[in-house]
Amino acid sequence: MRGWKTIVLLLVSNVFMTFAWYGHLKIKQFEWGRNMGLFTVILLSWGMAFFEYVFQVPANRVGFEENGGPFNLVQLKTIQEAITLAIFTIFSLVFFKDQKLAWNHFLGFGLIVAAVFVIFKKW
Repeated sequence: MRGWKTIVLLLVSNVFMTFAWYGHLKIKQFEWGRNMGLFTVILLSWGMAFFEYVFQVPANRVGFEENGGPFNLVQLKTIQEAITLAIFTIFSLVFFKDQKLAWNHFLGFGLIVAAVFVIFKKW
């Protein structure tokens, strides 16, 4: 149960993170964002990133083995990176339709998935 709770919290965290890091690239398409200066965009992104941390910190605390969770530190980071990649891929396909994913992107994503397997494998 703690493992799934960790994963769900990391999923939510990464949605906020992706919008904070990349969502501002689309702000000028909206009437309210056309005249926004860099400092305002930074503050807006920072505000979104706050919610990333609201979910990220509890996810790591719940999931960490020294707090009774099922994951060690490297596993937590690997899960986070794999989720980040999945959320980013969905985000880019939905919001940046002009950005196409090529075979080399999918190969790289596959290698990251392979890394997850290697890190979680009990040797």
